[in-house]
Amino acid sequence: MTPRKKLQGLVAATITPMTPDGQINLSVIAQYVDYLVRQQNVKNVFVNGTTGEGLSLNTQERKQLAEEWVCQGKDKLDQVIIHVGALSLPESQELARHAAAIGASAIAVIAPFFFKPTNKDELIAFLQKVASEAPAVPFYYYHIPPLTGVKIRVEELLDGIKEWIPTFQGVKFSGTDLLDLAQCINKNEREQFEFLYGVDEQLLSALAIGANGAVGSTYNYLGRKTNLMLQAFAKPDLVLARKYQFLIGEFLNFVIQLGFGVAQTKAVMTFVSGIPMGPPRLPLVVASEEFIAKAKAKLDSIVWPDGD
Repeated sequence: MTPRKKLQGLVAATITPMTPDGQINLSVIAQYVDYLVRQQNVKNVFVNGTTGEGLSLNTQERKQLAEEWVCQGKDKLDQVIIHVGALSLPESQELARHAAAIGASAIAVIAPFFFKPTNKDELIAFLQKVASEAPAVPFYYYHIPPLTGVKIRVEELLDGIKEWIPTFQGVKFSGTDLLDLAQCINKNEREQFEFLYGVDEQLLSALAIGANGAVGSTYNYLGRKTNLMLQAFAKPDLVLARKYQFLIGEFLNFVIQLGFGVAQTKAVMTFVSGIPMGPPRLPLVVASEEFIAKAKAKLDSIVWPDGD
């Protein structure tokens, strides 16, 4: 494998733009890339994940989106990670081969969640079969137990994983078990695995125990603010870092109480960026006008430390 730039900092979990009739809308991806880079200072993306409704898309749609992000991100984005997980092993393998062929920076795989792996060995066997189809592409495990129901501890999973998956690079850790994350970081320093946290409202806690960065939906529209939090943490100015985290959490707590998911994320991104993200795909339903009005008013009311 050729040397690669270490993945750190913020990674936007990209939204899949759709037309009013529910078809993927590739025409706005170029504008989306420029917005992330210029307005949010976010130069890494995670495509076809949860926020991108990846598991609600068919294989061809996922390939088209991956191609467009790699194409439009060329010379603008640092890394384009393609999520290739699926319930079907052959489908996941096909997506892995495709991601490798188009020059993706890395691939990631979620645990199967209908017929679930019940132990580490079963999960690694599935991941290995996918990773082996892209033998020169860095591989990340996408750990999100609240959605998959697969609660195999990552600390356990990492033990000897390089023997099975030589391309293993790290974990998108979208769980709230910070003890598990801390043990992973503590025990694998010499391996230099990358641990990217996926619960946006708790990012500062993960940074404090050594997370390399974060993958999340809010970095689509709060990337610049979160980058200021990262800068404050690095100084270190923990008082300022906490202020940013608390304000981000204030917004998220507000919208979560209203009912917040992928559909509502699409609505927030639309009014913040001006790029039409369109409706979600069923069974998700479009955000209400009431939600949009309240979320916009709340975001506009926040007084950030940088005065914006």
